[in-house]
Amino acid sequence: MEFTVSGEQAGRRLDVFLAEQWDEAESRSDAQRTIKAGGVSIDGRVISQVSAKLNEGQLVSVTSKSNVVAKTIIASNIPLTVAYEDDHIAVIDKPVGMTVHPGAGHTDDTLANGAVNRWPQIVGIGEADRPGIVHRLDRDTSGLMVIALTEQAYTKLSEMIFNREMTRIYTALVHGVPDSREGVIDAPIGRDPHNRTKQAIDENGRPSRTHYKVEFEIGDFSFLKVQLETGRMHQIRVHLNAIGHAVVGDQSYGKRASSMIKSLNRQFLHASKLEFAHLVTGEPLSIESKLPADLQHALDSLA
Repeated sequence: MEFTVSGEQAGRRLDVFLAEQWDEAESRSDAQRTIKAGGVSIDGRVISQVSAKLNEGQLVSVTSKSNVVAKTIIASNIPLTVAYEDDHIAVIDKPVGMTVHPGAGHTDDTLANGAVNRWPQIVGIGEADRPGIVHRLDRDTSGLMVIALTEQAYTKLSEMIFNREMTRIYTALVHGVPDSREGVIDAPIGRDPHNRTKQAIDENGRPSRTHYKVEFEIGDFSFLKVQLETGRMHQIRVHLNAIGHAVVGDQSYGKRASSMIKSLNRQFLHASKLEFAHLVTGEPLSIESKLPADLQHALDSLA
């Protein structure tokens, strides 16, 4: 991966620049670890100083994070709800509050730690810190995630997601009622220039498309089925907020939601269905997850 330093970025620290530009860096600490491990060069020269200042026109090259993170992951006896499993793949119904892979503050209590404990053979499949994992859910989003149990499955599943051959459907409760009962939000997404932990609509961002359909209205809210065409970080939350219908309970993109349903302590977003052709047999798979108790309780409170 290569990035050219613009005039506006001249004088910026290398770790700050990398954290802003590199999608795989989820934090400034990620960027710093990569730099210190020798994974970054400027104009062809490896730089290990995180505070190195950049000049306009310099070319910053970065090694994939998977080449510089630890090559092992801690196996932890974490209970996992498995919605489907065979010799090739497993589909996990992730609970709210579970982080998908290790990061700051989470080294041995993530879904990845539990997956390695249950399926030791996935170590070395895909990226080192997220073995077997081909797509993610936010910590406060519950629902279905597929994990590859073999290298061949990982490659095929990654191709299916890239080629949009996997249907991923979410359930969301949002503020207000969209003007159209169903529609497509087509707006590129990139890092928020004012807050790098968030995403924002950005004309220079990555192409992003989200389909939605209003299932029913309940008071001042709408219950939606949402389908991802692309899979950008925080895509559903960013897109729905952009059209004026933030996800209820979303603390980052829809803060006004938090106090309106007293029983809800997280965003009302659940990955409720996965549909795809089995990568070996070709037979259609359709796996569903019912609404978790906390979201059902919040919905019932509005009736």
